[in-house]
Amino acid sequence: MIWILMGAIMLASWLVSSRLQSKFDHYSKMQLQNGMSGAEIAQKMLADHGITDVRVISTPGRLTDHYNPVDKTVNLSEAVYNQRNAAAAAVAAHECGHAVQHAQAYSWLTMRSKLVPVVSVTSNFVQWILLAGILLIKVFPALLLIGIVIFALTTLFSIITLPVEYDASNRALAWLENKHMLNQAEHDGAADALKWAARTYVVAAIGSIGTLLYYIMIYMNRR
Repeated sequence: MIWILMGAIMLASWLVSSRLQSKFDHYSKMQLQNGMSGAEIAQKMLADHGITDVRVISTPGRLTDHYNPVDKTVNLSEAVYNQRNAAAAAVAAHECGHAVQHAQAYSWLTMRSKLVPVVSVTSNFVQWILLAGILLIKVFPALLLIGIVIFALTTLFSIITLPVEYDASNRALAWLENKHMLNQAEHDGAADALKWAARTYVVAAIGSIGTLLYYIMIYMNRR
């Protein structure tokens, strides 16, 4: 049963990722009437929220966009930074949504930020602990339990990420609408793109929960 569940999650992840890529490709062809680039939209959203200590910078790669609360930078991929389309507007505003969350001490972002150092370190070796725990479960069951506890932190991180991402998108779309940054078709395209981006986090969280339950079942049935 667990293998059917994991297979379904993997299939869902692939379908959502493929759909997301298709959506962004489509809305990347929808040029903005206001002619603003992703970088310009990000800078205006920050300014409209009174945020003056966050820089908007370009980062290499595709779909590498993120907000870094440590150095207070909105990192936009080269395409988003330079292009002037609905997809770029959606991503730029979304990442600035995280900057607004940070400025306003949004509780879910604060919780996620506290978990980042822990997850960053444990993600490098938790799979090895879990594998060793399964292999040595008869002689050293506590090792698998340790791995489960560590992996549970990763699962918690995935769950906490959901309200953070959805709230950032809601802030982005509300600002784009209130400031009349996009026409109706462009706004609908931005909303659709962000909807599919959010679903990738939902699938990731479900996958993490499923994997955690799988290891728990192994530990519970160790005898």
